[in-house]
Amino acid sequence: MIPRYSRPEMAAIWSPETRFRIWFEIEAHAADALAEIGVIPKSAAATIWEKGGKAEFNVARIDEIERETKHDVIAFLTHLAEFVGDDARFVHQGMTSSDVLDTCFNIQLTRAADILIADVDRLLAAIEKRAFEHKMTPAIGRSHGIHAEPVTFGLKLATYFAEFTRARARLVAAKDEVSTVAISGAVGTFANIDPRVEEHVAAKLGLNVEPVSTQVIPRDRHAAFFAALAVVASSVERLALEVRHMQRTEVLEAEEYFSPGQKGSSAMPHKRNPVLTENLTGLARMVRAYSIPAMENVGLWHERDISHSSVERMIGPDSTVTLDFALSRLAGVVENLVVYPERMQKNLDLLGGLVHSQRVLLALTQKGASREDSYKLVQRNAMPVWRGEGDFLALLKADPDVTAYLSGAELEALFDLSYHFKQVDAIFRRVFGKS
Repeated sequence: MIPRYSRPEMAAIWSPETRFRIWFEIEAHAADALAEIGVIPKSAAATIWEKGGKAEFNVARIDEIERETKHDVIAFLTHLAEFVGDDARFVHQGMTSSDVLDTCFNIQLTRAADILIADVDRLLAAIEKRAFEHKMTPAIGRSHGIHAEPVTFGLKLATYFAEFTRARARLVAAKDEVSTVAISGAVGTFANIDPRVEEHVAAKLGLNVEPVSTQVIPRDRHAAFFAALAVVASSVERLALEVRHMQRTEVLEAEEYFSPGQKGSSAMPHKRNPVLTENLTGLARMVRAYSIPAMENVGLWHERDISHSSVERMIGPDSTVTLDFALSRLAGVVENLVVYPERMQKNLDLLGGLVHSQRVLLALTQKGASREDSYKLVQRNAMPVWRGEGDFLALLKADPDVTAYLSGAELEALFDLSYHFKQVDAIFRRVFGKS
């Protein structure tokens, strides 16, 4: 985790203190279940909760023990015994390390997913607010980066609202995918621990029982989780790219908020750079990168190996912390985005009416011209305008081959900008449930 790109709530999920507290709760809940079915004394389970629950686990002490044992779970259990005393012999009865490690990892991922879902909710609220603010603000739509036909800035934002609505659903599904518990013992056979212990721990932690584990929870679940994060990150990048393009000097239809005292360049005092969205583009690359080792973790040897372990110690915190930061930053960009409707209109008019070429094409075909001839007539009048040699409507009116089909008044009607926005309300109802 890089502090520069970490927010405290998400980072705290991955702290050693949080991890050891979760480990304790798993062990203590298991002890309760073991006591209930008569495997260990109920007094021992009570002591584990009483003394362990009050303990302030010393990370440095656990690290010290691990340097000798070369085993993190044993180091923790040894430290826990320093608090619990003789009854510590009843901790971890019939369990294996993966029961603790995998269950803890899934708890951390589900907590992280909750934060990410809340992040998306904030972003959705920001996009919706700005979309309705600019529902009918005319702008040019672009394909291949080239002026195409008119849209509204609100419609542009509506596409992102729909996309992040899907992102939210993916995160909910990803959370469900990893919300499982495995307390099945060595190689997953329950030979030394009753399945009722697993059911009890799952219920107490608010998670689901893993239907069948080997000695680990199957890693296809985690691959799906990190893949979902990667897709969400790609959506972050798509919106960030749109802002970056709109802030280009030649476009300047919108820009990131530039705060008082902010500096854009160490050399050029005039610069106002899209640094936030450029940063988001880079962060999205990292979140996507974490998805590949998660997929490679699916193939483990037989009932388990630990080739996945080092990977997950990195990608678990890094991917969730990074995406959390990115979503929060993107919400801030949208909330504070400076929009220039006048510049949008200026860019819309930049090509002298060429954005209405399809309407003229269709009108000619409806008047009896073939599609091939209609295309040629429109294109031969459009190309001079493209070169800066006149106005599209004026050239069309001066072309007898065009006016043989369409009168001057009919041509003028085809240049009505509002024609392109007649379905905006319908689209908004589809996306937002209101218009």
